[in-house]
Amino acid sequence: MSKQVTTVSEEGFSATNDIRDFETTIDSNGEDAPDTLESLLAAYGSCYVPALRVGGQQRGVDDLGKIEIESSGELNDDDKLESIHFDIRVEADVDDETGDEIIERGFELCKVHDALKESLHADTSFEGDAF
Repeated sequence: MSKQVTTVSEEGFSATNDIRDFETTIDSNGEDAPDTLESLLAAYGSCYVPALRVGGQQRGVDDLGKIEIESSGELNDDDKLESIHFDIRVEADVDDETGDEIIERGFELCKVHDALKESLHADTSFEGDAF
C-alpha cells in the first residue's frame, strides 16, 4: 500500500495539492493559505488525536470525550522548525499518571510522529523541460 499526493505550483510560492478527491492549498509565505509548517503541525495534531483515543482505550479510559490540541512550533534563526509542543486538553477526568501513559502510547501509535524521524528522507528524480 502507498499514499500519493500530487502537488502543483503554476507560479510563486503557493501550491495546490490533490489528495484523492480532495484539494488543499499550502502557501509557503502564509499569505493565501496556511504555510508549510502550519500544515505540518495540523497534520501532526490531526494524527495524534486518534492515537490519543486508542491510547486512552488501551490504558483503561474508554472515552476521552472532546480533545483539543494546541500545537506550537518554535522556529530557529533560519525559520526552520526547531521544536514542537502540544498543549492537550481532554474532557474526561484522567489522573496525571494515566495521562502520561496515554501521551506516551499516543506517540507510539501516531504515524506522523513516526514519519518525523531523521532517517526518512525523500528519494527523488528530476525532469527538466517536462511541460
